[in-house]
Amino acid sequence: MINTLKFITSHPLNKSNKLGALVRFVQWQFRARISKAPFVHAFTEKSKLYVSKGETGATGNVYCGLHEFYDMGFLLHLLKPGDLFVDIGANIGSYTILATAEIGAHTISVEPVPATFKRLTNNIDLNKIADLTLPMNIALGNKPGVLRFTKSFDTVNHVATDQETDTIDVPVDTLDNILKQSNPILLKIDVEGFETEVLNGADNVLQNQSLKAIIIELNGSGGRYGYDELQIHNKLVSHGFAPFDYDPFARTLSARASFSDANTIYIRDAQFVAERLKSARKIKVRDQQF
Repeated sequence: MINTLKFITSHPLNKSNKLGALVRFVQWQFRARISKAPFVHAFTEKSKLYVSKGETGATGNVYCGLHEFYDMGFLLHLLKPGDLFVDIGANIGSYTILATAEIGAHTISVEPVPATFKRLTNNIDLNKIADLTLPMNIALGNKPGVLRFTKSFDTVNHVATDQETDTIDVPVDTLDNILKQSNPILLKIDVEGFETEVLNGADNVLQNQSLKAIIIELNGSGGRYGYDELQIHNKLVSHGFAPFDYDPFARTLSARASFSDANTIYIRDAQFVAERLKSARKIKVRDQQF
């Protein structure tokens, strides 16, 4: 609880109205206790989101406007209508909804856990964007096959280790196979430590010069499978990507020496990306624009 309150009051979109943010937190706690039904949250000016009790990332959007402000702000400023975004580890679809309902980009959304996938498709239907999205109830890896997944950990469901029980079997394909001749401009990869295998199945995608940026979570979870995330960094650098921080208010990129312990934005062709970010229309979230 203390960590949640610290996160809420320090969030960039709450700093000018911390009291209002705390009121939203209390209101959500009350609502979640009296009803189990999903709540329709006004996400951005053009998008909305079903949110249910226990959905960590989604409730972060309720409390803060954009749960992952810097990364979501980057996506909102980079993408234009008609672009292709690939949301790998889409969960209930926060990034998918921002990309497609708010911006008008095409999105391929990959979510392996069936119950979570159902929530993703519900959010796609809620926003009436089925014609712009391709939801896929699969996992991604270095080759086609089947993997065991946990199913009870909300946003941190992952490829199961040998010690984990209460699992489900999920079909697996490669990113190269599902994209084929497609030309994405942006990938988001949030697969709880399995990023190494996703990228091992994406050689053609990484070589495709249409791909300008990757938002990837490198928080040490790869250690559960014996992966060294520094090797992911080195692989992306070898393909011409470099890590950056982004300030959506100032619309400025700042080079990093390496990846952070949360999401990191990797960019190729920084000049192209910077021009896109600067020229993007303003995004409105609640009473703020950036």
